[in-house]
Amino acid sequence: MSKLTHKNVHNYFKIDGFHLNADEVRRVAYDYIKEGDGNEQAIGEFLLDWFDGKDYIEMRTSGTTGLPKLVRLEKQAMIQSALATGDFFKLEPGNKALLCLPVRFIAGKMMLVRSIILGLELDITAPSTQPLALNDKVYDFVAMVPLQVQNSIADLKNVKKLIIGGAKMDAALEEKVLPLKTEVYETYGMTETITHIAAKKVGETVFTILPNVKIAQDDRGCLVITVATISEEPIVTNDLVELIRENQFIFLGRIDNVINSGGVKLIPEQIEAKLISKLTNRFFVTGVPDTALGEKLILVIEGEKQEFAPDFFNVLEKYEKPKEIVFVPKFKENENGKLLRKPSLV
Repeated sequence: MSKLTHKNVHNYFKIDGFHLNADEVRRVAYDYIKEGDGNEQAIGEFLLDWFDGKDYIEMRTSGTTGLPKLVRLEKQAMIQSALATGDFFKLEPGNKALLCLPVRFIAGKMMLVRSIILGLELDITAPSTQPLALNDKVYDFVAMVPLQVQNSIADLKNVKKLIIGGAKMDAALEEKVLPLKTEVYETYGMTETITHIAAKKVGETVFTILPNVKIAQDDRGCLVITVATISEEPIVTNDLVELIRENQFIFLGRIDNVINSGGVKLIPEQIEAKLISKLTNRFFVTGVPDTALGEKLILVIEGEKQEFAPDFFNVLEKYEKPKEIVFVPKFKENENGKLLRKPSLV
């Protein structure tokens, strides 16, 4: 079989029920740009970029591995990523998929690429917090962010396989999706890795890497990712992990979030995991400057002020107990649905 290129369009590929070849995709792209809304224009622009003469696309990262920057993604690497996803999730030509993510981000772009390369029948809906509302069609494969999942629990009966990314799921949401017949996976990835490089079933703690991915740790304990089809150089992340075996890891937390309180290093994500079953409101823990400790750990809760019993924090170790509790009316999130954890931004 000859090597796939970005000019290839699988003969099973459809958009909104219509079979399209490369020329027809370009024609649809022009229509999106000329007559569509903001999201449709972004789809049109990406499709024209995909079928142009260049071997790459350029886009801005979300800042997972450092400050946001413009990166060049090879189209061949994006094709290999699509094939790896298809292999991992056992996707087949003719499977029905839904694009409900913004195409200006890598996850939305890759749903288009997977559909073109794997031959998926793709429906497109405007990104919203309830992408399955008023839609009773059954889909084989859908990708969402946690907020969309939270607002779609009753409708997920019409989704066979769901991948969740963009932000970490909390335990309360995991409990809601666990009883569903839908196969639900949490993914791990970033723009630099061309969307996800690992996934785990909801309810499990261990991520398994996709085909052609290699993982290691640096001297900080952070994940280092090698994907030969994507980058000649290893991708160094700021994510603290525990390596289980050569193809599996446990995510512990972001090194950027680590709190150094009086010389004790605290990982917020691990503290939050202990509190999740005790708090009904959204919350997070973070560090703020303190003259005695350097940083003190505080608990930030979304909603009205409440009182806690003296033994409420007994699930935590001595140094994990918050020195202060802050209540804010509404948390702020970025465009990807990620919580802004800085106290000054909540």
